Amino acid sequence: MKPLRSLIPIGTATLLPQTAQRVRSLEDQLLAYLATWSYQEIILPTFEYLDVLSVGLAPEVLDQCYKFADRTSGRMLVLRPDATAQIARMVAMGLGGEALPLRFSYRTTVFRYEVEHRGRDREVFQVGIELVGNDSYQGDAEMVTMLAGVLDQVGLPEWKISLGHVGFFKALLSRSGLSPSGRKQAELAAAHKDLPRLEQILLSERLPRAMVRDILQVPERCGQYEVLEWGKRIAGKDPQLLKPLHRLEQVFQQLALTQVQQHVLLDLGEFRGFDYYDGVVFDVFTAGVGREIGGGGRYNHLMGRFGRDLPAIGFGLDLDRLFSALECGGQVGSNGFAPVLLMGFRRHAKEAFALAQTLRAAGICVTEETMKNPQKFSLALVAEEAQRRGISRVILYDQKSGPNESVLLVEYSDSSLKPRQSRVAFQELPQRLRTEIHGDF
Repeated sequence: MKPLRSLIPIGTATLLPQTAQRVRSLEDQLLAYLATWSYQEIILPTFEYLDVLSVGLAPEVLDQCYKFADRTSGRMLVLRPDATAQIARMVAMGLGGEALPLRFSYRTTVFRYEVEHRGRDREVFQVGIELVGNDSYQGDAEMVTMLAGVLDQVGLPEWKISLGHVGFFKALLSRSGLSPSGRKQAELAAAHKDLPRLEQILLSERLPRAMVRDILQVPERCGQYEVLEWGKRIAGKDPQLLKPLHRLEQVFQQLALTQVQQHVLLDLGEFRGFDYYDGVVFDVFTAGVGREIGGGGRYNHLMGRFGRDLPAIGFGLDLDRLFSALECGGQVGSNGFAPVLLMGFRRHAKEAFALAQTLRAAGICVTEETMKNPQKFSLALVAEEAQRRGISRVILYDQKSGPNESVLLVEYSDSSLKPRQSRVAFQELPQRLRTEIHGDF
């Protein structure tokens, strides 16, 4: 028997209403928090000209891009593989304005090819921010502090931020005498925490064993101030090694002024997978998710590739991984728009519709249902209809309803088979429903 072909591409997903609404609610929470730090949302194009965007992307990222020809011009287009490169292109073109620093937030989807057996998504939902025109350690600390604040805001129960600086490891590789090709391979191995591969690369170029030992220890150095002390011993008086350590120490001390530092681990082997990072970098990890759920770093030289040399730093969160982590921790509640079912007899159709419109204007989600036969009406049928739709609150526009009168509100609970009934006046209904809905959230 031939296996059934997948009806949707591997690595993509369809979000059904309940999940889609929760994801949108999560996005809204994140962006609302980011807005309190003056980060304004922008919307990026889904595809760009390949020759324009490619100057900001590493060859290995370009290999994972989805490319196709523009029917009008014949130029090659690329589906967005990375939001940061797009924002760098946008700022370099002067579209972000001249008043530095610039603060942008975004919610977007990026597309990258991944082989099937890796089990990774090819379509990734992200929320992120970029700070452009600020090259201070306070700006670095702002990013980490905001990331911590976002995670607290959405109620992620357990998480740690791994904080490092790519300059230390790069300088150590440069001092070792590795060839340019060897340095690049070693950086990729370090980014994937692949110590056997890293050791193989170092030994293949016949480096002194003491140097190999020091380099192999870097990805395993993770902790607090003792990590910096170890790095200083390795650095000696080398300014190229001491400079990134000093910057990292400044950021860590700034984080000590808040409660954020208790969630941060210094990691001299932190080395994100994009080649444009050239300063402080960080990833965030949580229980129940096998990979980082987000991260970012400083990329002071990326803008220059597009023609405008400006310092910048940012981070992005993988919404699918964050959502999964929140579900594992029991922190994903309703979306805040739990629908209310309004049921009325046919002769009350106009009045029921007017009531539904009033509730919608008050921000309440209403689904309507007309009961055709009053003689067959019963609360058992109401309960059956509510259960079928997955709705816990039903408004009955019954015989006692009418102008300046009331409706019967029937509420169902998973913990009790017996519904709660109460008669609510029309003018009190919007506030009553808002209180009930947000109380459940």
